[in-house]
Amino acid sequence: MPESHRRPPWPPDHHMRAPAVAGRFYPADARELTTLVDRLLDSVAASVDAEAGDRPGPAYVTPHAALRYSGPTAAHVYARLRGSGAGTVALVGPAHYLPVQGCAVPATVGWLTPLGEVPIDVDLVRTLVRDGHVSVDDRPFAPEHSLEVQLPFLQRVRPAGLRILPVLVGQSTVDDLVVTLSALAEAAGPDTILLCSTDLSHYLPEPAANAQDSRTTQAVLDLAAERIGPRDACGVFALRGLVGWARHQGLRARLLDRCTSAKTGGDPGRVVGYAAFSFH
Repeated sequence: MPESHRRPPWPPDHHMRAPAVAGRFYPADARELTTLVDRLLDSVAASVDAEAGDRPGPAYVTPHAALRYSGPTAAHVYARLRGSGAGTVALVGPAHYLPVQGCAVPATVGWLTPLGEVPIDVDLVRTLVRDGHVSVDDRPFAPEHSLEVQLPFLQRVRPAGLRILPVLVGQSTVDDLVVTLSALAEAAGPDTILLCSTDLSHYLPEPAANAQDSRTTQAVLDLAAERIGPRDACGVFALRGLVGWARHQGLRARLLDRCTSAKTGGDPGRVVGYAAFSFH
């Protein structure tokens, strides 16, 4: 394995979460990672510049595979967050490795990446825990990639003043998640950005994946959370919750980009679907 892709010897610190997938989902070398993320952002700059008059929306959906596969799609979201203010970014996604019931937040005060520290909005965590909307559990966060892979993008588009709220979402009803996300947005303030991390279909031949992802895309655009099933997205609960919240807020969904892993070098016989949405 090349030196730049080995996991770096992060110092142990129980107050900070060390990266779990540096060197696997994205480069562990800071310079190499910066170059990759900037190249991905620059690749969509022209389309984003054409919308220069648009204010960033309050919520987005973005994928979470290795950056070489889903990074081009994720860049459509993050390029729109350049200069988006100083509000907390709430990262909401699935737990792939350890089960979660409802919504969990970490006990750590920040997360590390090769690009440095990202502080957690601990005041917001305390508020949500106090009011019973989330539980505190570091265990499912330790190995999880779905939120971690978003951080290098955020660190490049928000180089100063970035604060996050990581939330892992397990078995939950749409109504319960609408309540939680509404409480989160109200407590965090009007500049908050909600980012839902999910991939779409998994391990289908590309034609079947495109057909299934097209149906899921239409469900998101229609704000029809009830039409999104567990085989449509690995982050099905988080996605349903965000779609339900957007409907409750009177927002509209817009598709920014959609593709499969075949487009970025994966096996076309066994693909993963990726999509980026904004809500305004």
